[in-house]
Amino acid sequence: MLVAPSANRVYADAAPRLAAQEAMAVLGAFGSWTAVAPTQVAGVDYLRVESDSEHALDVLSNLSATFAIFAAEGELLRPIPLQRRQFYPDDVVTIQKYQGKTNEQWTRLLLNVTAAATKQPGRWLDGRLDVMDPMCGRGTTLNIALLAGYSVTGVDIDRKDYDTYAAFLKTWAQTHRLKHTMDRGASTTGGRARGREFTLEVAPDKDAFKAGETHTVRYLSTDTTELSGLVRAASIDVIVTDTPYGVQHGSHGDRLSRRPMELIDRALPAWTTTLRTGGAVGLSYNRHVAPADELALLLEQHGLTVVTDIEAAPFRHRVDASIDRDLIVARKD
Repeated sequence: MLVAPSANRVYADAAPRLAAQEAMAVLGAFGSWTAVAPTQVAGVDYLRVESDSEHALDVLSNLSATFAIFAAEGELLRPIPLQRRQFYPDDVVTIQKYQGKTNEQWTRLLLNVTAAATKQPGRWLDGRLDVMDPMCGRGTTLNIALLAGYSVTGVDIDRKDYDTYAAFLKTWAQTHRLKHTMDRGASTTGGRARGREFTLEVAPDKDAFKAGETHTVRYLSTDTTELSGLVRAASIDVIVTDTPYGVQHGSHGDRLSRRPMELIDRALPAWTTTLRTGGAVGLSYNRHVAPADELALLLEQHGLTVVTDIEAAPFRHRVDASIDRDLIVARKD
């Protein structure tokens, strides 16, 4: 597997190792692997994979760092067509640039590893995955899920992020002349205003739209700790989000931004209610402000089973002096 180049230099340095860990985690959910290891061919980073899983090609095609796949034949490499789930132009993921945006490869890795930890990992490959990012900001997770054809819900209380993302998504669909509808309005339950929301329904072409073969992005501008009546209980397979890293970006001054543990503790009851039995929560976090053992204990206290090894920390990597990034995944059994 040829590892995709990353525009982020720090992430590029860690990418081969992270790609190997991701491949092992996801392949393990679909069978077995004999060997997975970073290697170099002619000075270029590759991942060498040996697996007898019937899903190996599908899995490798959809990993976060996959650029191309080859079969090794002696000293030569024979290209193999990718089996990638991609329904739309990938600029929906890459075109937005703003301070504090999380690396797209890392976001995709978090989604993949979390989906593989569910009781029904096959939904990740066949497109039946229902995804929610309960602190979605300007929608990186939403865009990655849309690209792969999943149903996705985003939640964020920041009205500026909501307005910016709604405008971006509408413009993107129009630019690519995609058949779509966007409904915007107030979120209410029992006559009480709860915020604002929009729903984009889109299809790759007019025939698919007419046939009802559409994909949906729903964004709720509301309090992530209070989702009752807004997101149906037991309707989500995977919850993934970037927790606050304790680093201020731009003008965001949420009093909880430097205390992620407090926010997660308050939000987990609402999040886990939306999660199906067998579903999983994946959190990207900064170990400097959210100690791994404390975060694992918090997830367990809310009825989840942590499935990642926080001691070995295979996905841990340094972003900068203030961010020691890692992920943790817990399942609702």
